[in-house]
Amino acid sequence: MDLSLLYYSVQWLAGLIAFVTIWGWMPLDNWWVRGVEFPRIQIMVLGVIAWIGMLAFWPNWQLGQWLLFIVLSVTLAFQLRMVLPYTKLWKKEVQEAKDTPEGASYQLKIMVSNVLTPNDETQKLVDLVKQKQPDILITLESDKKWERALHQIEPDYPYTVKVPLDNLYGMHLYSKLELIDPDVKYLMIDDIPSIHTQLRLQSGRVIWLYCLHPMPPSPTEADKSTTRDAELLMVGKHIKENEQTAILAGDLNDVAWSKTTRRFQRISGLLDPRIGRHFINTFHANYPFLRWALDHIFHSACFTVVDIQRMPSIGSDHFPVMTTLQYAPEEANQQEQNAPTAAAGDSKETESKIEEGKKEGEKVSKEHADAQSSLG
Repeated sequence: MDLSLLYYSVQWLAGLIAFVTIWGWMPLDNWWVRGVEFPRIQIMVLGVIAWIGMLAFWPNWQLGQWLLFIVLSVTLAFQLRMVLPYTKLWKKEVQEAKDTPEGASYQLKIMVSNVLTPNDETQKLVDLVKQKQPDILITLESDKKWERALHQIEPDYPYTVKVPLDNLYGMHLYSKLELIDPDVKYLMIDDIPSIHTQLRLQSGRVIWLYCLHPMPPSPTEADKSTTRDAELLMVGKHIKENEQTAILAGDLNDVAWSKTTRRFQRISGLLDPRIGRHFINTFHANYPFLRWALDHIFHSACFTVVDIQRMPSIGSDHFPVMTTLQYAPEEANQQEQNAPTAAAGDSKETESKIEEGKKEGEKVSKEHADAQSSLG
């Protein structure tokens, strides 16, 4: 290979990585800005390749190459700071559950699965649920077809909340444990639901469970991330203000290292069990190099982790993920798990974002209603 061509290719890649990283720092909600928050792992890998590649040619550097290398190093350090917490190199945010004789009675298994509405391989999820026996199953993008298919598991799941929709935002909740006053809310957009319920654990303790699936910023769905961000922050604020012991789970159409998800953690005080462990990249199931975590679970500090793992494919573009938590209030009391705390400006930014989200939600709801009217 012509070394000069390789030399310029490495510089081009270095410039691209630096540009994309800096682009994502713009304080805009547009999808073409917020979208670069998703592939940080891929950007980091390409950035490391560019960084090593530039070093290979360092004897030929002039001022421009030195400046490019410095900028690349700064942007690569930023990407590493975002990604490394989700590896074993970082301190665990949630402790391992202690193995005690009564531990099993305090455990809670939650499976989250975005099923992909057009996916007809419904039996794969049914078989997976029968095999893994989660206490809670949350399905996203589930319509009437999926509801009929999942009727097979209902003898084991006496408590259900069903919101079948054909707009890619249907949602179902199946529970072996008692659901108390479950409620379906439409927080931002009139046809995008979320489920809010109290849940009685085997120990008798009552906690809150929130199931979310907000609209993502993309050229085919929402022009901006505003409603998605506002919905997550609204629930986080509610959890904190009401001092709830809570679990929030679902396809958030956001990544854990985004500025909104990190602010949500600080506002709500909920923990992320993936920090200090490993990536749980659930999307896209069909493209191994283009994967990131869209399906999440966050919980109060009184839970520890027994296990968290990605499940086999069910034919969807998302892998299911199952998390086993153990209720352990003594861990929180001993301050072994420190809940995130709000930083200066978080409350103000949260209020502002929620108001923006409500306005944007009204606009999007009207657009959806007009589209339905034209079809009708």
